[in-house]
Amino acid sequence: MKLGMIGLGRMGARMAERLRRAGHDVATYDPQVESSASSVAELATQLASPRIFWLMVPAGEITESTFDAVLAVASTGDIVIDGGNSNFRDSQARARRAAEQGVAFIDAGVSGGVWGLDNGYCLMVGGDRAAVELVEPIFRDLAPTDGYAHVGTAGAGHFAKMVHNGIEYGLMQAYAEGFEVMRKSEFDFDLHEVAGIWRYGSVVRSWLLDLLHNAFEQEGSGLDRIKGYVEDSGEGRWTIAEAIAEDVPVPVISAALFARFASREDESYAAKVNAALRAQFGGHAVKSNDEAGS
Repeated sequence: MKLGMIGLGRMGARMAERLRRAGHDVATYDPQVESSASSVAELATQLASPRIFWLMVPAGEITESTFDAVLAVASTGDIVIDGGNSNFRDSQARARRAAEQGVAFIDAGVSGGVWGLDNGYCLMVGGDRAAVELVEPIFRDLAPTDGYAHVGTAGAGHFAKMVHNGIEYGLMQAYAEGFEVMRKSEFDFDLHEVAGIWRYGSVVRSWLLDLLHNAFEQEGSGLDRIKGYVEDSGEGRWTIAEAIAEDVPVPVISAALFARFASREDESYAAKVNAALRAQFGGHAVKSNDEAGS
């Protein structure tokens, strides 16, 4: 099939290459790198009807402006796929806007990271079934065997990816905490070795553990080069917000998100308040900044 890939970052470029390897014809547009087109409008001229536009750009304003640019050149019967980490409610709204001019919108939650080129990408796809079936060969060639599903109507793909990433936060935090407990214990653990053996036969084996083993191998078990500052891209927050709306308790995902917030603080003001209160009600000693830094 022929499609236009918009966005050639770490994911988009590799996805375009995987599709080419599978025999698809991929035109491209990204203002930051060499592409087959210099604009969305030019990209449209390089595609055959019904044209397939795949957006692989960051969620938020960039996705919205790119979607607007695609709609401006799209015709009845064309298909727009958003493979970024968009909020599912935004995807539902875009599906409605696209439908007003006879354009199909598909939201594709994509997982696989930079390894997806060779391993394939897990795809959670939402949208009209007829439109999804039309472009299904693309999804099946991007995904490994059994790694793709049409999970529901518009928004369902990005909802599933949102929850996927919330779970990912919790798994990563559990590994992080467990390895810190071992690092600070009385035993001289070789954390690289422990991560290695846990990959075989253990009930906690996973691809994330494989990646942690790789990180220890590349960086050393101390991870000395890496600053413990952890960003979040929004999906954990959205998962928690939806859980609250549904009266679903998600303490692990919530704690994992808050741990990421804490990682960005050079010093915790909340901890200062705690220390001050202990001193006030119990006469407990407090450390001065000079003592803490010595």
